[in-house]
Amino acid sequence: MYRILRGLIALVCAVSCFLPFEKTEAADPYSVIYSDVSAYNGNPVECDWITNAILYASGLYGVDAYLITAVMETESHFNLNAGSPVGAIGLMQLMPGTASSLGVDPYDPLGNVLGGVVYLRTQLDNFAGWGDYAVTDAVAAYNAGPQAVYDYSGVPPYAETRDYVVKVNNAYVNLVNMSY
Repeated sequence: MYRILRGLIALVCAVSCFLPFEKTEAADPYSVIYSDVSAYNGNPVECDWITNAILYASGLYGVDAYLITAVMETESHFNLNAGSPVGAIGLMQLMPGTASSLGVDPYDPLGNVLGGVVYLRTQLDNFAGWGDYAVTDAVAAYNAGPQAVYDYSGVPPYAETRDYVVKVNNAYVNLVNMSY
């Protein structure tokens, strides 16, 4: 029985290689990101600005635009005036000390985005040699700070950071799926 089933599977696989398939075109990054931003922010002018800022920062610093979008979605839900109880500011939720060290004004929307992407780029570079989970560790460092990731040799056991990493991953996967 097993041989028959295996033979049928092989036959189906062989035939399917010759069947015509519909080629679909991937959605352009602007449309994917704009769609995601507009799900949280109902202002079309702000959605366009945020989308263009993400694409600009992505090109400038060589960071995946969907990763930037996923981080921003998780941090602020694309709210230009977002703030946190611990003092994080803006779209990328920069702490004042981090913004100062990066030389950006966290209250300036473009400065906030560029500063956040520089900080993310720094974390990606810091953990680039950490193997299969390097991006995960970089995202954790964006949230908890790089020292915590070094101290725990990976994502620290903080519930907030673990939840954050999962949210960024889910947002990223959603963006990738929207692009096809």
